[in-house]
Amino acid sequence: MTFRIAIGGIHTECSTSSPVLMREHDFRVLRGSDLLAADYFSFINESEIQALPLLHARAVPGGPVSRETYEAFKAEFLKRLAAALPLDGLYLAMHGAMNVEGMDDAEGDWISAARHVVGADCPIAASYDLHGNVTQKIIDQLDIFAGYRTAPHIDVRETMVRAWSMLLRALTSGEIPGVVWAPVPVLLPGERTSTEDEPAKSLYAHLPRHDLRDGIWDCNLMVGYVWADEPRATACAVVTGTNKDEAAKVAQEIAQSYWQARSDFEFGPVTGNLNDMLDIAEKAETRPVILADSGDNPTGGGVGDRVDVLSALIARKFDDVVVGGITDKPAVDCCFSAGEGKMVELKIGGSLDPASPCVTVQAQVVRLDAGHVESDRQAVVKIGGITVILASKRRPYHNIADFTRHGIDPKKVRLLVVKSGYLSPELQPISNPNLMALTDGVINQDIEALPSKRRVQPIFPFKKDFEYQPVTKFSARWTD
Repeated sequence: MTFRIAIGGIHTECSTSSPVLMREHDFRVLRGSDLLAADYFSFINESEIQALPLLHARAVPGGPVSRETYEAFKAEFLKRLAAALPLDGLYLAMHGAMNVEGMDDAEGDWISAARHVVGADCPIAASYDLHGNVTQKIIDQLDIFAGYRTAPHIDVRETMVRAWSMLLRALTSGEIPGVVWAPVPVLLPGERTSTEDEPAKSLYAHLPRHDLRDGIWDCNLMVGYVWADEPRATACAVVTGTNKDEAAKVAQEIAQSYWQARSDFEFGPVTGNLNDMLDIAEKAETRPVILADSGDNPTGGGVGDRVDVLSALIARKFDDVVVGGITDKPAVDCCFSAGEGKMVELKIGGSLDPASPCVTVQAQVVRLDAGHVESDRQAVVKIGGITVILASKRRPYHNIADFTRHGIDPKKVRLLVVKSGYLSPELQPISNPNLMALTDGVINQDIEALPSKRRVQPIFPFKKDFEYQPVTKFSARWTD
């Protein structure tokens, strides 16, 4: 028998403090055959099943998704899903921390709508980012759940394969698993819960051992997304399995282990205010020092247009520095109008968020990169001894190729500044040392001071003195 499996989803995370709405042009959208042709989904073996690719929309994290954009994506996805019926299974590649205008649980809305179309008998599997937020509404629609086990995320493909493989296992064996979860009232940033550092390193290393227990298929510890002021924002344990009692025990154990470690999470790199980090960078005799501008990190939901660090570097007359990069389309357009080699007066910063600071400088246009489309354009400018990469659209500079395409070898510069929290897997190994500045921005690390009008309290670290015992909650579909 050849199983008919549909594939789709929507994937982003959204800071509710950001004023910059995400719209359709912010997403990379894969439709139909383009979805299966993408490397992202290349693990799907079409010789084993009949793959029915629908729609998958993915965006660099940012502010909330406009309601119009979300509804348009959902309507198209559901139309394609209905046209693909009948189905034996549905796989959804999600993130879990999407915020949509006027909606508290966007993933719950998306997955519930999908369940309504496919009906009660079709198993649904979902893969999630460990920074996703989970709700009972989500759990009630699913049969299979798998979340990342690494941060930085080096197991994205592995996690998608886990979810996909469990779906195939269910279909071939006829044994449909269930999902149970246990919320944990803890919300910490990814920068303090990296799996490269303790205690997260040991907590996540233990998950595969739980997988070996009787009737357990897959175990997860979800950190949640702290920069969304939503009722659903929380950490949790999520377990997929066929042994209901054992799954509940495992979920409780995972939840309790995270709760007990809640006060032990610390920043991995050397961390402090911007001036202190720049003092260390000035005295360093090694290179490259890599400084993470944590409050404006696009991959965490930051706007990406702040110039706090650039302004400080200019004031200190730093030399041999590369800043990668700052989002500022007007500045990029000005550079293209002037041309390579020209001197130009630029206002940099604050092009997206009016609250972001800006600086006016005299800069030399060193290099222009037209990209494939106008929105991909980048400009490299030099301000004294400081080289700055400007981008037309929000994007990270976390890979070596992001610099070498502009003729910059990040291994050789004195100081490399990136808008990041914990460093990416490519930059971390070359950092010498890695510093993280606790800068301002819509994803700043002063967690206790974040707006918290809608999070369900008590929740650590917003509140610190309260008792907790794990309570497991089963999917409504697990009815045996």
